[in-house]
Amino acid sequence: MDVTLFDYSPIVDRAPLQWPDGARVAFYVGLNLEHYPVDRPSTSIFGGTAGLVPDPLNYGWRDYGPRVGIWRLMESLDRYRIRASALVNSDVCARYPQIIEAGRARSWAWVAHGRDNSTFQAGMPRDEERAYLTEVVDTIEKATGQRPEGWLGPALTETHETPALLAELGLRYVLDWCNDDQPYPLNVPGMLSVPYSIEVNDVTLFVSNGVSGPEFLQVVRDQFDQLYADSAESGRVMALCLHPFIVSQPFRHKYLDQALEYIASRPGVWLTTSDEIAAHYARTTEEAPT
Repeated sequence: MDVTLFDYSPIVDRAPLQWPDGARVAFYVGLNLEHYPVDRPSTSIFGGTAGLVPDPLNYGWRDYGPRVGIWRLMESLDRYRIRASALVNSDVCARYPQIIEAGRARSWAWVAHGRDNSTFQAGMPRDEERAYLTEVVDTIEKATGQRPEGWLGPALTETHETPALLAELGLRYVLDWCNDDQPYPLNVPGMLSVPYSIEVNDVTLFVSNGVSGPEFLQVVRDQFDQLYADSAESGRVMALCLHPFIVSQPFRHKYLDQALEYIASRPGVWLTTSDEIAAHYARTTEEAPT
């Protein structure tokens, strides 16, 4: 079957995209705040034990994020005055309330990211998915005081109904379709796709591809430099997608800090959130949904 959620739109045929104050690149940090049930497999550093219950090796590796890594990562975000786009599992709200409190104090944007990172809604019947999404969004709104405007599925999963169901709940963009350097309208009234990255993502780089810290830094610089060059005539989006249990391991973290410094020190960069990118695009672009 053909995709019906969006139309083909070559970037060279679009009207120029303008960011606030003449910025060329809109940069946001997609900060994954996730909960992993102890009795279900998920992202693993060692496959040999991933099917065991319990799995102290892989669970403990992931659990470093909310216990240690997130606090180290916050220091770097604060240093460069970057507000996170917090991609939050709703189970995080009850289990790690100190993280929610810290994010609220920093005025983070809160993006719904499912219930936990071992539950995927792909294949859910429509009514079941509607109830699931409603619970996730309402839980995050109650905990953060802010109703989510965006969605990232756990492992970027959706059903064919997900964007329309999210629109019913008042959300206005998804991050799941990593196929563009600009936002674009979906064929669902009121819904956008906002760029995310599966490649400039610490899971892919460090866990799947085994890059080193210096190589990660070079990837981030190269990604930014190319997007900055591309943006001479029309704005671009750069998403840096992070998981505290991976990028903020002690031996890696300084390279993240250097990457953030590189981007934050450049002129013509809008340090922003995915919420603000979606809002600006919808407000200023004729093709955007109303």
